[in-house]
Amino acid sequence: MRTPTFNLDPQVVADYQSQGAVIIRNALNTQEVEILTHGIEHNLAHLSPLALVASLPDDPGHFVEDFCTWQNNPDYRHILCNTALPSIAKQLMQSETVRIYHDHMLVKEAATRQPTPWHQDQPYYNISGHQNVSFWIPVDSVPLESTLRFVAGSHQGTWYMPRTFRDNQAKWFAEGTLQELPDIEGQPEQHQQLAWAMQPGDIVAFHMLTLHASAGVGANQRRRVFSARYMGDDTRHAVRPWRTSPPFTGLSKVLPDGAVMQHEWFPVVA
Repeated sequence: MRTPTFNLDPQVVADYQSQGAVIIRNALNTQEVEILTHGIEHNLAHLSPLALVASLPDDPGHFVEDFCTWQNNPDYRHILCNTALPSIAKQLMQSETVRIYHDHMLVKEAATRQPTPWHQDQPYYNISGHQNVSFWIPVDSVPLESTLRFVAGSHQGTWYMPRTFRDNQAKWFAEGTLQELPDIEGQPEQHQQLAWAMQPGDIVAFHMLTLHASAGVGANQRRRVFSARYMGDDTRHAVRPWRTSPPFTGLSKVLPDGAVMQHEWFPVVA
C-alpha cells in the first residue's frame, strides 16, 4: 500500500490541536480530484441502503448523503488508502497508527436551500477517544457563503446533545443527559467561527467534536463533497443501545465495549 507523505507545517498541527479545524491547500492533486469526482458520481448512481435524502420535498434543490461505501467503490478506496490523507491524519492526530473509520458522501445540488445545522459528529458515533480527524473534501469550488463553518476550540471536552436535523429530536442520548448547543449565531463574540473558501484539491480537517454547520448552495452551484474519517491510537469501541449514525450492524458481537477498533471494516492505513 502506497501512502505518500505530506509534510505539514508544525503550526498547522498546533492549530488543529487548539482550534479543532484547519484548511490544507492542494492536499490532493488534479488526478486524485478526478478519481474522487468519478467515485462520487458512481456513488450517486449506485446509492447504498444507508443513503438518505436530507432536504425537504419542497426544496428547489436536492441534498443526498450516503455512508460506508468505500469497500465497494475503488475510487473511494484509492483516496482513503493511497493518497496523502493517511499521512496528514497521522500528523494531525499525533497518533502512531491511522485506521479508516468510514466514508460519507454529501451532495447538495444547485439551489438546495437545506442548511446543515450546528452539531458535533462524535455523539452520533460508536467510538470514544480523542485522536480522530474528519476530512471535508469538495470536488467543486466552494464560496465562503456555502462552505463548512466551525466554532474554534469547541472540540475540547463538551459533548452537546445530538438531535435530528429536520425535527430537532433527541434520538441518541436521553433528554437532559448532555449539554444543549450554545447560541452560536446570537453570541458571535463568544463563539469564534472559522471558514474558508475552497478549490478542488483543498481539504478541511476537523475534530469529530468540533461544532460545525453549513448553509445551502446557490442557484448555479453544485457542491459535491467526500468526507474521509480516521481514528488514532486512543479510539475505542463505544457500544450504544441505539442505532448510531452510521450504523455498524453486528459489530458489538465481535468487538466488546472499550475494545480497540481492530476489524476488517477499519483497516490500518498508516
